[in-house]
Amino acid sequence: MEGDCVHLEHLEHSASGHTCEGFSDRVYLLASVIFQNNYLEKPASQRLVNYGNERGLTLPQVPDSAMQLAAYKLVYNAFKYQELLEYILLDSRFYLTQPLPDDQMSLVVVMLYDFQDRKFLPRKCKKTDAKIAEVRDVELHLLRFTAKFAASLARWRIKHQVLSIESMLPETVRIKQERASSLMLYTWVNSLKSSLDEVQSELRRAGFSRVRSVGKLLGKTFCLDLHCEDMVVFPAHAKAQLDLTDLLRDHKLIVQDKACCFGPNAVNRLYRETEKGDVLMAGCFSGLTVAHTASLIAMKQKNTEKRKTTVFVCVGDCTEAQRRRLQHLVNATGCKNVKLIPGSIQSLDRTNKQFKKVCVIFLSPKSSLSAISNPVEFILQEDRDTEMLQDLAQGSIAKSKLEALVVQQKKDIDHAMKFPSILSLIYTTYSLNPEENEEVARAVLEPACKCGESSISQSSLPTFSLPTFTSSLDSEELFFKLEPTEHYNGCFMAVFTREAPQDVKNSATEDPVENTTEKPQRRRYQSRQTRLRKKDTKSISSNSSSSSGTSLNKCAAPSAKTKESAQLLLARKNSRDSQKSQTIEKSKSWSNTIIHPHHLPHENVPKLKESTAIVLPKTNSIGFMRSSKLEAYGTSSSRKKAAHLYPASRDVHKPTVISLPQVEFPALFPPHKSSQRTWAPFQQSQVKVLAQKVFHSRR
Repeated sequence: MEGDCVHLEHLEHSASGHTCEGFSDRVYLLASVIFQNNYLEKPASQRLVNYGNERGLTLPQVPDSAMQLAAYKLVYNAFKYQELLEYILLDSRFYLTQPLPDDQMSLVVVMLYDFQDRKFLPRKCKKTDAKIAEVRDVELHLLRFTAKFAASLARWRIKHQVLSIESMLPETVRIKQERASSLMLYTWVNSLKSSLDEVQSELRRAGFSRVRSVGKLLGKTFCLDLHCEDMVVFPAHAKAQLDLTDLLRDHKLIVQDKACCFGPNAVNRLYRETEKGDVLMAGCFSGLTVAHTASLIAMKQKNTEKRKTTVFVCVGDCTEAQRRRLQHLVNATGCKNVKLIPGSIQSLDRTNKQFKKVCVIFLSPKSSLSAISNPVEFILQEDRDTEMLQDLAQGSIAKSKLEALVVQQKKDIDHAMKFPSILSLIYTTYSLNPEENEEVARAVLEPACKCGESSISQSSLPTFSLPTFTSSLDSEELFFKLEPTEHYNGCFMAVFTREAPQDVKNSATEDPVENTTEKPQRRRYQSRQTRLRKKDTKSISSNSSSSSGTSLNKCAAPSAKTKESAQLLLARKNSRDSQKSQTIEKSKSWSNTIIHPHHLPHENVPKLKESTAIVLPKTNSIGFMRSSKLEAYGTSSSRKKAAHLYPASRDVHKPTVISLPQVEFPALFPPHKSSQRTWAPFQQSQVKVLAQKVFHSRR
């Protein structure tokens, strides 16, 4: 087993162009250009090393994505230790004595970091590596100062009294660096290409075995995720082993970060309630997230003859290369229900006919990514902005950048809420900052609750009655927040749902007739009318028999009182129906709630013996009563009864929330008790007795 792990580690390093001797020339050159475009520029009074004035350089092409990942990791580390690297260049007098231009100092810095990371050992280049004269020239200059670089680094460590250079990093960066080394490999099953059972069978044929929890993932093992029912989890080093199978190549399994899979699952569960209308995705999305959302919805309509749902994706903020990658991945995964919109959500015309049936909007704007422990892999996989690496390397984002992000997030939510036919809006970020999460949601809803959007003119939205936004913003259960751990990254998600106005609720609670459907109303009215006729017939017949003494007259006409009561009932029913139709046509309102992954059926989750049962509350945060017959989650044989998000009546379009405590995994098991015996210290009296015994024995 150990030999296999060493062999896999060697394969991973060689695939990225990095061995124990260093990187290839192309990786160093690409890293230097990325550093030149994004390095932290200090004020002139504090500037130690000058990198020139060139910015916005074109990135050189590399043969594969593995080299690109290696270059960005090298740049990210150079950003983290930029201050230390500049100190070494000055203390060793390299910067003052070597005749290198300023525009090559970026290459010097990235190569110097890798040089000290290899304990200042010379690089052994392969014969197949392409030689780049600029890289080889800088390398020769660095090799001449090997001893001076090592001495400068030793003096710096003595001065700051640290054992390693990692001690100089901010605490947030050090924590993320430790978590990144233990993150698991998460994949989701492409339902258009395969199924969960087929994937598990193929994994077993490849030598993988299934375990119960993430904490037991070692070697060739896998387990099912406890949050998302279509996810399979592997150890971090299993990527090379999965490449030997056909699962990744045939797009049956898709490797993606777990934090990115909550949004598509939330869209799928919201759409499950309506099963009509279209979906709009806006913000920063990769082809993986688009394909995941589209495949879940397409699988629902695979065997139905209903109108096929279209997933609109706004790509106005994407580059041309990102659009091509997104379209290629969507086609490779078999999704045929995706349509790209060449514009951002701010530029979309809400009155356009093609958005008339959009009922769910999935919004993921640009965020600070403070909940991500492995930012390099995440940014490259999700096609995010690489300029965020500089801020992430410093452990915090600048206040001006954070304020700009918050302003854009509020604008996107506000614009999305004004689409005429949407029922739900999903807002998600990958940040831990309350300014981007809870405060944004409250800031969007609170002004709308007070003024009802009176600043928007009716003429701008002729086919849309302006909504009034209402929500109880005091409860923390309205939001879903996944804290980052050593096994997965974190995320934040809030779901805004449009509901019927309050007067519909009041009328529904006052008169129970309006809570029923049309057919029971007719039956109830007819039964009451029939009872009145029978009663009146009995009274007439009794009167006639008592007066004349003859038999009952079967053809006796109803009295005027009976006719009047029947007419009153019919008029009352017609007036209620008209009032009900008018009230539903009124303005709709918004509320904020959350779809937690545990609220819905999870048929594929294994029953863990060690896990404790989670008891569902009788009432939720909105006030809907829950059945007292519901059993503990994971112990009931019919879990579908506890899976309804919405009340039975369709008049109020607001999901029911079942508040469940967050699952804490993989720490599902109690800590092992230590087998070592602990001895209590001797008391002073016992010590005296022992001393006397020893003294007498010696005498």
